[in-house]
Amino acid sequence: MALTPGHRSPAGERYRTFDPGAAILRCFQCHSTGPLRLAAGFRIEPSEPGVQCEACHGPGAEHASSLKSIRNPKRLSANEINDLCGACHRKPAAAGDDTDWTNPWNTRHQPLYLAESACFRKSKGKLSCLTCHAAHTPLDRSAAGYDRTCSGCHARPRHRTAVTGRACAACHMPVVEPQANLRFANHWIGVYTGGKPLRPIARP
Repeated sequence: MALTPGHRSPAGERYRTFDPGAAILRCFQCHSTGPLRLAAGFRIEPSEPGVQCEACHGPGAEHASSLKSIRNPKRLSANEINDLCGACHRKPAAAGDDTDWTNPWNTRHQPLYLAESACFRKSKGKLSCLTCHAAHTPLDRSAAGYDRTCSGCHARPRHRTAVTGRACAACHMPVVEPQANLRFANHWIGVYTGGKPLRPIARP
């Protein structure tokens, strides 16, 4: 279909499997659940394919055997929820590294970009990934659904230009395409100028 994001050729990248610095493992850590094991031919085998309950709630064996509590994100603050979701939805920045806001690839780091938004800063610690995305239901891609969330804080927004029929996210969270067939909504909520979806010119 296309190159794996970040790869430069169809040959892929060479990594030392299970080496602490082997970045290939991070692909499986987010796209599968539980510990990984090395099978014959150095093939990586995940415990469970896909994102299952334990990816967010932690190991459940003790919970199943003794009804001991497991991690409940409802008890976390917005910052803690965003860090939890961000374990997969952003690349952790190396110590001392600054984010390159001009690199379209970086818009896939949704919690990192959300934290730059005035909406996040003015929410007094309430705006989290779960404000807009329900964890236990299929992803709602409808503009009306996101508009309802926005209207919870912005009931009567003032616009300087006509916006009839346009969804909030279409203007304030523009789509970024770092390569063909790959699109990310920019979670740095703000006011953007046409054709420049990476950094806002103003924050609502």
